[in-house]
Amino acid sequence: MFRKRPPAPAALLPDDADQPSAARARIGKDVSAKLSRNPMIERLGDARLDLFLRPDFVSAEECAALRAMIDAGAQPSILFSGTQGPEYRTSHSCHMERSDPMVERITQRICAAMGVHPDYTETLQGQRYTAGQEYKPHWDYFPQNDTYWPQMREMGGQRTWTAMLYCNDVEAGGETQFVTMGLSVAPREGALLVWNNMARDGAPNTDSAHCATPVRAGCKYVLTQWFRERRWV
Repeated sequence: MFRKRPPAPAALLPDDADQPSAARARIGKDVSAKLSRNPMIERLGDARLDLFLRPDFVSAEECAALRAMIDAGAQPSILFSGTQGPEYRTSHSCHMERSDPMVERITQRICAAMGVHPDYTETLQGQRYTAGQEYKPHWDYFPQNDTYWPQMREMGGQRTWTAMLYCNDVEAGGETQFVTMGLSVAPREGALLVWNNMARDGAPNTDSAHCATPVRAGCKYVLTQWFRERRWV
């Protein structure tokens, strides 16, 4: 069972969401080193972005169960208040039940691969994209000037890493496209895509900008695990 921890006093929390951070840089270095040592994990792209792919991370049976869970809880996806309009993200999403044995097992497996304690993870979010649905270019990190940053700051701070688990093959479209890198990753059932939202100095990395391209045929199911710089509460 996962436990929530009380937030740290505001006076002890860093304000600099957009600035270099030794702590975030250390997290990035440690996770990258662990992923790089795994012979089943491939590094993608170039030095601008720490991006890794692990095929066959979960089984076909697990993917089928996860798709059913997403279908059962899916609601129209939302964005943080004050950001882009509703046309920016047209998928359906759901927060998975953190105490569910399968959700806990998948979370633990992702954390073990990355060498990060589960206390630093947000609850897994499931997403479903049907034909024509997309998520336009965005970053997963929190800009300091957005209205929701003070709340995120107290709930674990900046998002450091993102892990995206593909739960099915997509007939056409639905790639994860890193817009400044000129790199696209096609959904493959059971594959895990992992990237660092921070640059080597611990500041937000603008080269982590990515989008979910429109699904042209079929349906796309993914799970997303976001990691924070401190324990998530």
